[in-house]
Amino acid sequence: MNRLKTITGVAILIAIFIMSSTTIFAQNFIGKQIMQKVKDRPDGDTRYAEMTMKLINKRNRVRERKVKSYSMDIGEDKKTIMFFQYPGDVKGTGFLTWDYDEIGKNDDKWLYLPAMKKTRRISGSSAKKDYFMGTDFTYDDMGSRNIDEDSHKFTREENIDGHKCWVIESTSKDKQDVFSKKITWIRQDCFIALKVEYYDKLQKLQRRLLLSDIKKVDGFWQAQKLHMSNVQTKHQTEISIANTKYNISVNEEAFTVSNLERGDF
Repeated sequence: MNRLKTITGVAILIAIFIMSSTTIFAQNFIGKQIMQKVKDRPDGDTRYAEMTMKLINKRNRVRERKVKSYSMDIGEDKKTIMFFQYPGDVKGTGFLTWDYDEIGKNDDKWLYLPAMKKTRRISGSSAKKDYFMGTDFTYDDMGSRNIDEDSHKFTREENIDGHKCWVIESTSKDKQDVFSKKITWIRQDCFIALKVEYYDKLQKLQRRLLLSDIKKVDGFWQAQKLHMSNVQTKHQTEISIANTKYNISVNEEAFTVSNLERGDF
């Protein structure tokens, strides 16, 4: 009888393990499929936008900056060039990035500083966690990631402001990465994130990104307002996007360091 109980107990444990493994596999499979849909969401082959950035410190002091941005898809890769227009102390500053979809291939990034008449190459894993031009967005945020760089797990569904969302937990496969995990709320009708939470190496919430004013522009879904807050430093960055144009006439030769240093094209 005791032997029968032991065999039965083992069988139950095996069944629980199989069901648990199946559930985890399903969560990971669904999570990856959703994030692939987000990545594949149509947004044209080329893009132009004008942005107003507000940098808000913990004393609610605001600094405003105006930027215009061009980007272009080259296969699975993407090139982006940005020019600061305002205020005078940053006017002429430019940022160029070549984002590669290939896993293990580091993106190329350059920052042109007109006051020094010098272009600085942004490279190395340590540079990824540096903040871009005093904002709450890191240089790593300014690029894109191959979805296979992270493990994605579907955790649940939630409503945000009346919109049904999938909640996905993404964990980096690279132990040297700048975050331990991200939790993303994906709006189900348009595959745009409404909220992203970034957790540091100690698993503590570090930053929170909120996206709003989501609408179709030229037939493409777009979030026109982004609010990134660093919950640890109490610093915030608000970005408003306007005058967006898709499938504009621009060629790959525009995305060069020489154009970056010229200040526009």
